[in-house]
Amino acid sequence: MAAELAGRLEPIVAEAVDGAGFDLDALEVQQAGRRKLVKVVVDSDEGVGLDEVAGVSRAVAAVLDENEHLLEGAYTLEVTSPGVERPLTQPRHWRRARYRLVRVTPVEGAPFAGRVGDAGESSVRLLVSGELRDLAYADCASAVIEVEFKQPPAADLALLGHDEPGTTDTTDDTTQEEPKEESR
Repeated sequence: MAAELAGRLEPIVAEAVDGAGFDLDALEVQQAGRRKLVKVVVDSDEGVGLDEVAGVSRAVAAVLDENEHLLEGAYTLEVTSPGVERPLTQPRHWRRARYRLVRVTPVEGAPFAGRVGDAGESSVRLLVSGELRDLAYADCASAVIEVEFKQPPAADLALLGHDEPGTTDTTDDTTQEEPKEESR
């Protein structure tokens, strides 16, 4: 039932998110007691800040209110960014992880860590142990960002074509919730 509802809401929510200048990364609907929890994950190449999440939240809330017949009752809307724990599954995820350290599990071979460089539609360039290497997305079983507590080495960034120190992290993990009461 929740998956079916999410499927009906997705085009409506995607249009509102796109209109606000962001990508809809995920939409999930869960039953939470008498309410439904509508969780919307948004992203962009420039990252997502708290003010942007609030704006997207207002836009999505407006379209959900216009289509309240689909929700059939009270709901809580949660709009969030994907954060660093999200797996890199699409080319845009890899683009947004540029200069970040990632842990890659290839389809064949041992897992390895590499720093993300240019990401195209079918492959990504990684700096692995000081050497540039191209990885086709089809050859990647899974990949996630590794959390780093210090700036990456300038030499690594230079090999990847980065010349502005201190601007490697564009990922923001923010959440905005708005409870919605049934209006009848």
